[in-house]
Amino acid sequence: MAGQNADLIPPAKPVIGEAEIEAAVRVLRSGMVVQGPEVAAFEEEFSELVAGRHCVAVNSGTSALQLALLGLGIGRGDEVIVPSFSFAASANAVRLVGAEPVFVDIEPGSFCVDPDAVAAAVTPRTVAIMPVHLYGHPAAMDRLMPIAERHNLAVVEDAAQAHGAALGGQPVGAFGAAGCFSFYPTKNMHALEGGMITTGDPQLARTLRLLRNQGMEQRYANEIVGANMRLTDVAAAIGRVQLQQLPDWTEQRRANAKFLDSRITGVITPPVADAARHVYHQYTVRITEDRDGAQQRLLEQGVGNAVYYPTPIHRLKPYLGEGGQPGPWDLPETERAAREVVSLPIHPALTPDQLERIANAANSLAGAR
Repeated sequence: MAGQNADLIPPAKPVIGEAEIEAAVRVLRSGMVVQGPEVAAFEEEFSELVAGRHCVAVNSGTSALQLALLGLGIGRGDEVIVPSFSFAASANAVRLVGAEPVFVDIEPGSFCVDPDAVAAAVTPRTVAIMPVHLYGHPAAMDRLMPIAERHNLAVVEDAAQAHGAALGGQPVGAFGAAGCFSFYPTKNMHALEGGMITTGDPQLARTLRLLRNQGMEQRYANEIVGANMRLTDVAAAIGRVQLQQLPDWTEQRRANAKFLDSRITGVITPPVADAARHVYHQYTVRITEDRDGAQQRLLEQGVGNAVYYPTPIHRLKPYLGEGGQPGPWDLPETERAAREVVSLPIHPALTPDQLERIANAANSLAGAR
């Protein structure tokens, strides 16, 4: 079986090295394991990645999205515009604060939200836009921000997959009212688990710190209703080690993508928008015919792969309308992407031989030579 192939190139390969282990042990021995100096240092160091914005560490990327929405006062009766072609957490966070996601289509090239579709979806109940920087490619923030400003909408960037991505030299997470990152093990950098909220508003940053810690800045002096969404110092220490390595890993991902772009002719490779810095959380190609069969043929050649995402959010059970049918969404590019996308290995641990094998396997799908 292909899944038992010892030579299978994994689609993702989280890094947990000696430096990460030593950092975790150091914190455990210190006794300061939750919301301590490592978290504060991690927030300060991550700030350099997002143009000096305030950073608030939390326990997951989903928590980051949820708390960002709560901190902005978004709740029942509000609408948030969200691409349906994303991980469910994007819409789940909206529902978790009592608001309603309004699904819109994506651009065919970047797989990110289509600004024209966003503009058409604004209603009197719309309070925010949640662009997703999918696969590590920045959304078209240069076109989205004017829409938000024209309608007085908050922008909450879902940057879970886009650490270090940028558009026009401006890093993702530094455009909107808030940016939200994930440190899940398969991301471009991780902390075993965790998230980060970035914002240019010091008052919002303080509110977020209260929300993550039961509404307290000082112990037992609760100011607002909050939750326990703190990051541990063990996770923060691991995140700090990973953050130091992120620039080199990112350049390796980009170099791997450049090689695959130059060699693959059998499937549609991922385009990059003008002025965009793609950090290739995923290297996602399009296979226009028999995508599922192509996946199996890749596995037979020892190339791991995955589909992100086979079911758009608006077709998932929690978001179906009456009678179990999708709502009134017309999202042709989303539906097409869900049928065609396959992500090939792009992680920085790939060897030249493995990259060659990935390119050759991809080209074999269309009989290309």
